[in-house]
Amino acid sequence: MKKRINVTGAVITKGSKILAARRGSGKALAGFWEFPGGKIESGETPEESLARELREELLCEAEVGEFVTTTEHDYDFGTVVLSTYFCTLVSGEPMLTEHEEIRWVTPSEMASLNWAPADIPAVELIVKKLGQ
Repeated sequence: MKKRINVTGAVITKGSKILAARRGSGKALAGFWEFPGGKIESGETPEESLARELREELLCEAEVGEFVTTTEHDYDFGTVVLSTYFCTLVSGEPMLTEHEEIRWVTPSEMASLNWAPADIPAVELIVKKLGQ
C-alpha cells in the first residue's frame, strides 16, 4: 500500500491574480507548478499547517480562508492528499526560498502552466469560480 501524504495548498489571491509556484530542480515533481504549502504535521489542523508553511516557505503571513477542495493523486512515491484553501496576505510579500519561481497569474493564465497532477482539480474549480 502506498504511503498517504496529507498536504495543504494556498490559493493566495491579490486582486484578480493568484500566486503560482514552480517546484525547484532536485525535488519531487521538479518544474511543475503548484499552490504553495506543505505537509500537515502531527497535531496540526490543515489551516494551522498552511499558515505555518507559508511563513516557512514564502516568508509571509496569510489568513487562511474558504476551503476549495481536497484531491488525491497517486504518484510513484505515494498518494498525495491535497487540501486547498483561499488565502489572503496579511503581511509581507511572498519570497523565493524553496521554489524556483513564483508568479502572479490570472485565472485564464493558469491553464497555460504545467500544474502538478494533484493541483489540477483545484485549478479547474478556481478558474470556473473566478472566471476567465
